[in-house]
Amino acid sequence: MKNEAPHGPERRGFRHRLRELRVTLWTLIVPPSVWAVHFLFCYLWVAVSCAKLGAFPRFTTAFVIGTLVAEAIIVASGWIAWVQTHTPGDPAPHDQGTDIDRLRFLAVSTLLLAGLSFVAVIFTAVPALMLTDCR
Repeated sequence: MKNEAPHGPERRGFRHRLRELRVTLWTLIVPPSVWAVHFLFCYLWVAVSCAKLGAFPRFTTAFVIGTLVAEAIIVASGWIAWVQTHTPGDPAPHDQGTDIDRLRFLAVSTLLLAGLSFVAVIFTAVPALMLTDCR
């Protein structure tokens, strides 16, 4: 007897699990919040280094790890939103205000904010890599 994969509700793929997640206003603010924390991390790191060491901090491992973690969280948030935007339902225009329409709207908004936050993290990281003086 073969071990067959279960069919129906017992078998749930990763995309199906992501579709079951509900996008809310709390998930909408995750990407910009991650960018804000990264921004604070970068500029506090530079300020403390300039004040304590008197020199601009060099390319350190903590900075790279912090940037990669921020980008990974933003990409994960964007991926979840991308899957949510492809939830089956009525075609556009979505003018009835159903739960699926609201879900898609929040998912698209989260996806756009994730893209903006991804670019913002890069723009926050670039000066820390390019500048060499505390003046």
